[in-house]
Amino acid sequence: MRYFLIIICFLSYSLHAQIRNIKTDSNTIKEQDTLVIDSGKKDSMQIFKPGIRDYKFKTQFGDYQIYDTDLTLQKSYEYTQYNNRDNFGKVQFANIGSGFQDLVFRVNPEQNLSLLPTNKSHIILGINDVKYYDVKTPTTSFIYHTAMQNGAALQSTYTQNFGKQLNIAVEYMGLRSQGFYQNSLAANNTTLFSGRYQSKNERYHAYAHYIHQNVNNQEYGGIAQLDLYLDGDSRFNNRQNLEVNLQNSDSRFAYRRYYFSHELTPFNSERFPFKIRHTIFHQGNKYYYQQNSAQAYYYDDPRTDLIEYDLNTKKYSKNLSNMVSLMFDKANFKFDAGVRYQNIKLGVDKGVSLTDLSVPSELSESRLGAVGNLKMNLVGWIGLDAALEYSNGKAFGNFIRSANQVKLTMFKDYQLNGRVNFQSATPSFNYLLNTSVYRRLNYNFTDAKNEIITEIGGDIGLKWFNSKAFANIYRVDNYAYFDSEGQPRQSSKSLNISQIGGEATFTYNKFNLYTKLLVQSALSGKELYPMPNIVARANLYWQSKAFKDAAEIQTGLKANYFSRFDSRDYLPVLNEFILADSGSYAIGGHPVLDAYFNLKVKTMLIYFEAQNFTSTFIQNKTFTAPYYPIYDFRLNIGIVWHLFH
Repeated sequence: MRYFLIIICFLSYSLHAQIRNIKTDSNTIKEQDTLVIDSGKKDSMQIFKPGIRDYKFKTQFGDYQIYDTDLTLQKSYEYTQYNNRDNFGKVQFANIGSGFQDLVFRVNPEQNLSLLPTNKSHIILGINDVKYYDVKTPTTSFIYHTAMQNGAALQSTYTQNFGKQLNIAVEYMGLRSQGFYQNSLAANNTTLFSGRYQSKNERYHAYAHYIHQNVNNQEYGGIAQLDLYLDGDSRFNNRQNLEVNLQNSDSRFAYRRYYFSHELTPFNSERFPFKIRHTIFHQGNKYYYQQNSAQAYYYDDPRTDLIEYDLNTKKYSKNLSNMVSLMFDKANFKFDAGVRYQNIKLGVDKGVSLTDLSVPSELSESRLGAVGNLKMNLVGWIGLDAALEYSNGKAFGNFIRSANQVKLTMFKDYQLNGRVNFQSATPSFNYLLNTSVYRRLNYNFTDAKNEIITEIGGDIGLKWFNSKAFANIYRVDNYAYFDSEGQPRQSSKSLNISQIGGEATFTYNKFNLYTKLLVQSALSGKELYPMPNIVARANLYWQSKAFKDAAEIQTGLKANYFSRFDSRDYLPVLNEFILADSGSYAIGGHPVLDAYFNLKVKTMLIYFEAQNFTSTFIQNKTFTAPYYPIYDFRLNIGIVWHLFH
């Protein structure tokens, strides 16, 4: 009830003035920036009133974007998710903050040369995700989500310019959600400080940030007796009554980074468009698994399956990176090349020495490499964006990554994007070392080979029906995976995956039908990466202005679907997905329906979603992984509010 009282207060405040605010309504603003509202005819002073284009943000290597306060369909897929991202191709666990299973093969650069368990990665902010701001007046943003029993998620950002040269931003996100099942509490938080500076003559620029993220979860191990759940016994409508596999176990992941990058133009940029850039950062990742006692879920015979080791374990990685590069910077041609020094460490709390296995307490090395980037725009309709990185090492092998994207805009009614990416890197550090009280979960992957990933793909965007078609082909050599015992393995044969799909929006008056379909298959190595052949979603909605154009309404029905497939299992102690054993089963084949009502009032967006509402009268048979059902019906409320002071 308190959520509705808060929303009513917000609406009362926002609807009080039904006049469009030229400062904040981004869909009514013309191209000009700051507006002159008094030209100084009465005295010598001119008075300026900021417009929405005076409120901007960017990533370090991206272009500035204005704050977007419009009510769009895409936002309904982002701001109804706890990580504020479109999670198409993923299926969520039964509690916010508890992660997803990837249904579609992806490459996550954040896992390169670092420790990042897969199920802890969905909310992590990498270097290229951090935003830097330029605002004429102090600006505050709030993003709020309801939790799954007893809690909430709130992200707040405050940013302010100090003169024209300096901007400082502070962001905090806190999430706490009890969840529907026993021992499934999620508690995530993020603290981020960022700053951007440029000199008056614009020859010197600097970017800096500090980020600390925690992704903490109780691990309940799934439902112990699945028949009791599937039989639909009313005693278990309260999911807290179901027995779960783990007691008093939790996983914690901490992600911390100090980052500073600055660049100098030593000469006149018109005559000599050269810059010198220096970037240094230190990143530390820590993963803990804690338990009060050894859990029978992980072993059969304590005499042979347990070893003398701490119940609580810790793994960590550290990366100190120092890079200097020379840049050539023109409007349509940007190129930089430089050298990078890295000191990388991977370790555990203490090593293990068994008769057939020895796990060291730490691996470390210093690496030297080169980086290069190229961005150019030819004849106005061909754009090329390319990046290359190489580093040499013995403990963790050589690293090569090449990312290349071409954009073609020959005709105004369509845009063609093509990409060719290549990466050769050691498997994610979670594969290399592990120590545990459970004998089978100790490993030292000494003979790991570089995973070699080649991606070829592209998409074409069409004006008609606001549609897009896309295709990707992946080839992975030395594919790394966890077998059914939780041991790291690499395949001697290639994993080849094809993906093809598209999306379109059909409109009639104020009614719209949005659809997206992805069809995928493993051409070889299907048993190594189980996946659904079809992932799809559809959205039938109505959208219109309301309250004398002071507000806007969007309401409709969403459907999400993935086809039935033999899923991987989830292993909580590693926070990874492993190949299923003989007792596993298939998941998928059941659509999930959400009914929603969204509202925009000035710069506030409000989202109401009745998620998986069919589970109120039909047994919920959709799973994230074997023994892990997705969430039952819940009323999800989200609020996004930008305040331009």
